[in-house]
Amino acid sequence: MRIISILTALVVMAVLYGVVIERDRLLGFARDIAPVESAAASDGPASADGPQASDVAATDPAAASMPSEDGAVAVIARHSTAQEIDDAVLLRGQSQAFREVDVLSEATGRVISEPLPKGSAVAAGQLLCELDPGTSGASLAEAEAALAEAQAQRPQVEARVPEAQAALAQAEAQLEEAQITLTAAEELSKSGYSSRTTLASARAGQRAAEAGVRSAEAGLKSADSGIDSLEAQIESARAAVARARTEVENLSITAPFAGVLEDDTAELGALMTVGTRCATVLQLDPIRLVGYVPEADVSRVIPGANAGARLVGEQQVMGKVTFIARRADETTRTFRVDITLPNPDLAIRAGQTAEIAIEADGAMAHLLPQSALTLDDDGRLGIRSVAADGTARFLPVSVLRDTRSGIWVSGLPERVDVITVGQEYVTDGVPVRPSFEEVVQ
Repeated sequence: MRIISILTALVVMAVLYGVVIERDRLLGFARDIAPVESAAASDGPASADGPQASDVAATDPAAASMPSEDGAVAVIARHSTAQEIDDAVLLRGQSQAFREVDVLSEATGRVISEPLPKGSAVAAGQLLCELDPGTSGASLAEAEAALAEAQAQRPQVEARVPEAQAALAQAEAQLEEAQITLTAAEELSKSGYSSRTTLASARAGQRAAEAGVRSAEAGLKSADSGIDSLEAQIESARAAVARARTEVENLSITAPFAGVLEDDTAELGALMTVGTRCATVLQLDPIRLVGYVPEADVSRVIPGANAGARLVGEQQVMGKVTFIARRADETTRTFRVDITLPNPDLAIRAGQTAEIAIEADGAMAHLLPQSALTLDDDGRLGIRSVAADGTARFLPVSVLRDTRSGIWVSGLPERVDVITVGQEYVTDGVPVRPSFEEVVQ
């Protein structure tokens, strides 16, 4: 058994040596014996069961690329005509929750509600965590009592204003009367009909009336000031009530929107402070698919365009483009694209990988086998074609879509003869002798 293994290895090494090292010599030997075999085939009868030349060329690319006596290389080609296809921008992405929020506590206290298990569906406004009220209720009652007391003083304070206004009117009337009396006394004094005592008394009455007016004005100002002070007291009491009510409301932590709990809510008896997380809520209906488009294709994506996606497990979904980033990622130079789609049964989970195809304008393309693609010396992807003068010519292409029937490429003329077998053995300007295959596209 060991001898057989050694002999097999030696035979394989000899074959590899001949194919790799002595390849040129073997090809020359094959060219020398080709005419002899051709003559023997022409002299002898054709066998119905023997392989045809076209079959050998189709199955053996090296044989198909043998140069003929005139120097032309035999290749297999096909006539290809461009067709208009529904083009699409292809990218990979993942699903994300439409909304995701950590619901935090705005008060301090111990949890007195039973925890909700993760995965539970919650409605908007549903209670998630309830905290021990402590003295919050008493503070609210105290603030409401202070507000009621301040509001009860309003009629009494407001009644002082008319009283002060009446006192001021009376003082102004007394001042006017005192001025008249003083004027009469001064006139009588000039004529000698009034004594100096009467004049002095009239002047004193005027000064007393002026003092009464000033006192009435001060009383009116005091009444107005009392109303302003009372209004400030009422507003302060209202603010205290609102603050106390907010503290009471913060004891009940509710869901901001309908969604699903990502984890359990806070445990019964746990102490929560301001900023402590009660729960994480995800909104999965609708859901968002996020992908990144290269800058060469971003101009082909428009808001509102239809988009399809295939998730793991061959699940296919449809949605619309709702966001296209205006600034590229500094590292990848790609633009974020969001696709929103309905998810009523929550079958799509956040974080799933998705192959996304975004609808774009149609394009003219050729359907070719992947084996027809090749690279030029600069590393460009393309095909070898048969030029009008019968020579090989490299044409660069852009891949649009890969299907089971072949690959759709653009960048070629409307009609082109594509070399499908033997393209690796020719370069630009090399004469070729094509054998065309019939292909239904």
